[in-house]
Amino acid sequence: MAAWGSELRPENIPCRVLKLAASQVLSQIAAVRAGSAHPLGRRLLQAFGDPLGDDPRISAGVLAGLGSWLNLDDTAYAGHLSNSTVAVPLAYAHAYRLDGLSLLTAVVAANECASRITAAATLGPLRGQSAVHTHLAGAVAGRLACEGATTSVWENALGLALGMPNWPLMRAFLASDARLLNTFTPVRTAMDACDAARAGLLGASDLIEHPDGFLARFATVPLPDAATAGLGRRWHTETLSFKMHPGGPGIDAAVDCAAEIHRALGPVEPEDVREVVVEASVYTLFAGKHAERYVTGPGSPQGALVLHVPYPVATTLLNGAFTVDDLAAPATDDSRRWALADRVRLVHDTEMTRELLRSDAPFGEAVRQAGAAGRGWLRDFGGDRLVELADHREPFNRDFASSTKSTGARVTVRLTDGRSFTRERLIPLGAAGQDTRSHHPRLVREKFVSLGGPASVANEASRLHRMRPEELRRWIEAALRS
Repeated sequence: MAAWGSELRPENIPCRVLKLAASQVLSQIAAVRAGSAHPLGRRLLQAFGDPLGDDPRISAGVLAGLGSWLNLDDTAYAGHLSNSTVAVPLAYAHAYRLDGLSLLTAVVAANECASRITAAATLGPLRGQSAVHTHLAGAVAGRLACEGATTSVWENALGLALGMPNWPLMRAFLASDARLLNTFTPVRTAMDACDAARAGLLGASDLIEHPDGFLARFATVPLPDAATAGLGRRWHTETLSFKMHPGGPGIDAAVDCAAEIHRALGPVEPEDVREVVVEASVYTLFAGKHAERYVTGPGSPQGALVLHVPYPVATTLLNGAFTVDDLAAPATDDSRRWALADRVRLVHDTEMTRELLRSDAPFGEAVRQAGAAGRGWLRDFGGDRLVELADHREPFNRDFASSTKSTGARVTVRLTDGRSFTRERLIPLGAAGQDTRSHHPRLVREKFVSLGGPASVANEASRLHRMRPEELRRWIEAALRS
């Protein structure tokens, strides 16, 4: 991995992958803008300073923290990558006055390293945003790619960063503002590891696969081969899913469906609704189960609210959309939303779970790679029925050029007057799939502009690969500060 990352050059990366990286940069800047505008984000800025300050090590952490906690950060197979794989290259490209192609190359290098480390440990106790080891690898790779570091520095920095990996506590993650430090902390650790490696400190080169190493602690079913499988041929960047709504990935399709129903139904009052049924895969139900213990109405912690399905679905049915403003007061104190949320119930849909397991992300590809051991992990995760739903004939090591993330939902609104409205979406808007591959520049442009970003800045994102150093520096400043 160190050898590949240190030797990666722009000409080694397919054009379609560089275009995805450009959309990823704009999408993550939109998430940073949203995070910095929220009251909690402003407190993070007060504590740690400007996201484009004089020290890129600090800027990297601030950008990572601002972009992560509203769940507007982009995901892939495997991991919530952009909080490190975009944030760190942005900070260093700005500080070092790099050109646009160097920025995109660093983003791809970071994506490919971080996603593989995460994939190797996906069948374990930490997934999604709780798998913060993603950012140890992503931040090291993102910075060192910008610096043109040698293979030796890469190897030692990765070994040092992964030598003291973070393990978040679910209580802190869901019930406190510690969520804001979810990516800030591992990125800061990775910056220290890079400095230490440059000073000559050594990391264990076999740390990932050693019996006393990283995977032994972080994976129930270790997949060490996933750490380097297909480097330079099989691009994990092609599994990117772009987040179009705040909140956990399990809510995306349900919010998409609720927005369609709102357009068909028009304004509705909670008392007009008999019930709202959200049918979804085991993935959505799993995340919702963890969150529901902490969500009790107005005053619920924001860390749990972003994973809760009833509140965003109710909000979207009432207002037609779910935005970052809906995750702060006075929106979260609105009794109408909570009255309708009380009428929302989740139901498991077996076919949606089957499609989830056929997808590459969030863990279908890992289950295929693991073989029989993967079936054991599925049994522990969801019982014998989950094992039965998996298609064990699906081949491992497929080309990610046609990857999908099927975290679907079917939403049915039954009114007290007897009318019923149903909408279904298998792949959420912006998630990995053919539609996203064809339209990601437009999708992320809409995301950026909807979150207050200037349209002129968004229009320039497609030119990132052509930007000279000073032009890129001005573009980054305009994207984050205008």
